[in-house]
Parts: sequence; structure tokens; C-alpha cells
Amino acid sequence: MEAPSTDARDRTESAPPEQPTVDPAPGRPWWRRARTEWVLAALASLLVSVALTWPTLRHPASTIPGDLGDPTLQAWQVAWAGHALLTSPLDLWHSNTFYPERYTYAYSDTLLGYAPVGMLGTGFEAAVIRYNVLYVLLHALACFGAYVLARQLGANRWGGAVAGVAWAFAPWRLAHSGHLNILSSGGIALCLAMLARGHGWSLRHGYRPERRRPGWAFAGWLVAAWQVSLGFGIGLPLVYFLLAAVLVAAGCYGWSWWRRRERPPFGRRLLVADLAGGVVFGAVTLLLGLVFLRVVDLNPQAQRTLDWTKMFSPPLMGFLTAPGDSWLWGERHAAAREQLSWPPEMALLPGMTLIGLAAAGLVVSAYPLRRRVALGVGVLGTVLLGLGATLGGDGDPGYLTLSTHLPGWDALRTPGRMMHWTSLLLALLAAGLVTALAEAPGRTTGRRWTPFLMPLLLLAPLALVVVEGVNTTPHPEVPRPPAAMRAARDPILVLPAGGVGDLTYMLWTTDGFPRVTNGLAGFEPVSQAQTKAAIASFPDPGSVAYLRGIGVRSVVAVPSRAAGTPWEGIEARPVDGLGITREDLDGTLVFHL
Repeated sequence: MEAPSTDARDRTESAPPEQPTVDPAPGRPWWRRARTEWVLAALASLLVSVALTWPTLRHPASTIPGDLGDPTLQAWQVAWAGHALLTSPLDLWHSNTFYPERYTYAYSDTLLGYAPVGMLGTGFEAAVIRYNVLYVLLHALACFGAYVLARQLGANRWGGAVAGVAWAFAPWRLAHSGHLNILSSGGIALCLAMLARGHGWSLRHGYRPERRRPGWAFAGWLVAAWQVSLGFGIGLPLVYFLLAAVLVAAGCYGWSWWRRRERPPFGRRLLVADLAGGVVFGAVTLLLGLVFLRVVDLNPQAQRTLDWTKMFSPPLMGFLTAPGDSWLWGERHAAAREQLSWPPEMALLPGMTLIGLAAAGLVVSAYPLRRRVALGVGVLGTVLLGLGATLGGDGDPGYLTLSTHLPGWDALRTPGRMMHWTSLLLALLAAGLVTALAEAPGRTTGRRWTPFLMPLLLLAPLALVVVEGVNTTPHPEVPRPPAAMRAARDPILVLPAGGVGDLTYMLWTTDGFPRVTNGLAGFEPVSQAQTKAAIASFPDPGSVAYLRGIGVRSVVAVPSRAAGTPWEGIEARPVDGLGITREDLDGTLVFHL
């Protein structure tokens, strides 16, 4: 049913962000009242994030959330970007890893947008602290972004709070505790909120030209560009969404002009803001895209085929299955996860509470019927895309159709990550329901108990989405770099080489960023495969000659990590007659070539 908005209290509750629902000091300018709300919302988002990501900040200098795989890689990525831009910006894309390859910083999503944070502090410990702080802040940004988006689109504060927490701490995100690039989606909601505000548009009231704010529109494009700079994994769908939104908006504008025989108000300043912001957004997207295309040109094996997409496509039951790190649902959904071929990418539960609230929000809402139906269609569409190749047996038409026809989409090998959009649309539907319920007492007469009971009732959905966001994410201790890493002359090879251990070595290099041949990405460069084959018997004449030939000056071997590898027992292997020296530094060996 439609939520009426006839009385003064309803109009106050449904006001968009520029007119907060509560005036803490009558007579103050609106912008100061709004600023109070945003400051409080930001602080609340931060506090909730610290609590729901705990114990991330308990030992931020020595532990890391998730595992010792991708988190160590991404801690290095943030550190490298800051280091390179401060010391040698022209070498940004040619990192110190995968020596002697080029464009190695673009072997995976770069998190380049976090480069300013990477400029704070130096060394290994700073890199780990930086990662943990970012891990908490990105959750806070997602919560805040969804809150302001819901508020801009017509929700009140209760609805915004539910949307913010439900989106930022949805259970499915816990499967990606080791994927900073996937969790970093706050810019999506924030840029949409800014663009909607700049264009005077909301779900509840539609287009209101008098509320246009060109500055907000321009800022929205900048935030969108920043979001894309964090990686195409979730940035590319945003690019196509904004492109589609521009085309739809232009079509609606032209249709309105044709029907009314008069030009609807838009404004030259807003047009300039959109053009300028769109140019920045397009330039960032294009430049980053060209870099990744260069990587594929140099490494044809980096091209991802649709077989990857088919392998990671989830079944429908995956959308009702929580990852193992969910405190509430993890053990309860263990049997369901066993039926998933790849649970980390297929356990996609957005939250049972959120699903229930969104379903009710299709019936009772503060939004007009046609717009909540549009949100429902969006949920259905993103779910169908998220099924990937399991939709209809081959995903065509569907996700694989986009992979075939949209540039770059074929590189998005994990359809389940469309859950960013599914859960955001569900959160907006839930916000509409909660807003309607919160405003109901203002339209009720003769019930004195409702104003007192209603806040308690509204706490229930908020408390439930908070509980569904509680985690059991492991926080392993990060191995510290041995002193031998600082004593060795670069370029360096670290043994044992290959596998997840290479990601730890990449993090170790944040102490000075020596060049290393080690590295791990979604593909293996030809030179690295050749190096692994040549050094399997190190130290011997052939391996020493090969390493000297590619410019390696030192080999650092960590015997404690070599069990079960070709380098097990390396500390006892002779070096006589090889023209090299071996040094033992606290149990770590340095071979000087």
C-alpha cells in the first residue's frame, strides 16, 4: 500500500538529506542541521564497523583478517602504490615483484584509490596496520554510503540505518574477508547518493528541479571514478550501470520534452557539472582499462575464458546459504555449503532479515508503487545475472551474454559478486518499509502508547541485521620478514618459491621494496614458469647460471618453510665450486651470487 504523506510530521520524516528530520537547534541554517546528521551518521558507522569487524583492531600490527593469502597481497598493493607515487611515479605500474616482468602492479585489481593511505608510514608493520585500518574503514564507508543513499531516496533515519547496516554487513560479505577489493564497495552507494542529490531526484518524490545541486553531481562523478580506481572487479558493473542510467535519464528527458512541448528544467550549471565529472570518470576508466589491456598483450595467458565464469557460477540455493564465518548462520548452513562446488564465491546470503523486510517492502512502503516495483525488478534481474552459467543451463541470455558483448565483462569471472547490487536494492526496499512503519504513528489518533512503543519496534529490524552481521572471521598472525631480507642485495629470489607463500614474500618486501622474482597472480608469466623450472635444484651450476643470467644477485632461503618442497634440506646442500657464498642469519640463508 502507498504510505500517505499529508500531515506535517510525515513531510518532515520523508524529507531528503538536505532537510534533516530533527532540528536540534531551531533557527540554525539547514546546512548546519544536515551537517550534524552526517557527522553523527559517520561516527555511528565507524563505531558499528569497529564492533562488527572485531577483533581486527585488537592486534593491528601483527594479525590480519581472513587468511595469509590475498590479504598479504593487498597489504603490499596499498603500500606499493603509496611508495611508488612518492618516490618514482613513472614506475607505478612496474612494481618490485615478478622481476624482471613489466606492468606487474596490474596483474590483479590494484586498489590504486588507496594510494594516499599507502603514503602513511613505511615498512612491514605499517603495511599491516594500514590494511587493518582500511578493513574497518571500508565497512564504515559502505554503511555510511548506504545510509545517505537511502536518505536521499526518501527514507527516514530509521530506514537509512537499517539499509546501511544490512548492506555493509550482509552475511555474504564474510566470505570475502580476504578480498579488500571486493569489500570496498562503499563508493558505489555514496556516488549514487551524490548523483541523485545533485539531480534533485529521489524514489519517493521523483524529479524536483528546485533541489538540483550541480556541485553534488560533480562530486558524485569523482567518487565514482575513485571507486573504479579500486579495481574493475566491482567497478566495471558500476561503469555500465552509470552509462545505462545516463541513457535512460536522457531518454526520459527527451520523452518529457516531446510530450509537453516544452523543455523540462535542467540547468546549464548541472549540465556542465555532469559533462566535467563524466569526462573525469571516463578518463580514469579508460586509462586503467588500457593498462590492463597492456598486461594481456604482454601475457596472453592472462586472458580469462568463460570457463572461469562457468566454474564460479552459483546455484540458486547459494543465495540462501551463508558463509562459514557467519556467527548466526555459519554452522546452521554447513550442510548447504557442502553442496556448493566453490563456497567462497557461492555462499551469497544477503541476510534472512533483509530478505523478509524487502519482501514486505514491496507491499508496504514509503515509496510509490511503480518505484518499489522497479526495485523488485532490479532485485530479480541482478539475481538472474548472479546465477551466471547456471541460468537456463548456459547463462545465455544472461551473464554470459554480457561477457560476450560488453568490453571487459568477460574478465569478471565470478557472477556471484552481482550480490553487491542485489543486496543494495534489497536494502532500499527494506528502508522504504521501515520508513512507512516509523511514520505510521504520526497518522494514528487515539493511541497514546504508539509513540513510546514504536521506537522499540523499530529497533527490532535494526538489531536483527546487526546480529546477522556478527562474524567469526579468523585473524592469523602475519609472519614477520627475516633479517636476511634486508641483508640481501636485490634482485632477490626467495625460496621456497611458488604458491601462496609468494604473497607473504611480497608483503615482506615492504621493508625497502627490493626487487624480487617472486609473485602470485591469477595467471603465471612465462618468465616465472621458466624460473621455477630452472631453480628446482638450487644450488647447482645450472640454476646459479640461470639466475645470474636474469640478473638475480641474492637468494634468500627459509628452511622452516621448505618442508615438502624441492628445497627441503637446502641448508645442507654444498656450494663449493659454484662461485657463490652462503650466510646464515638466524636460521635464514642468504646465497650471494
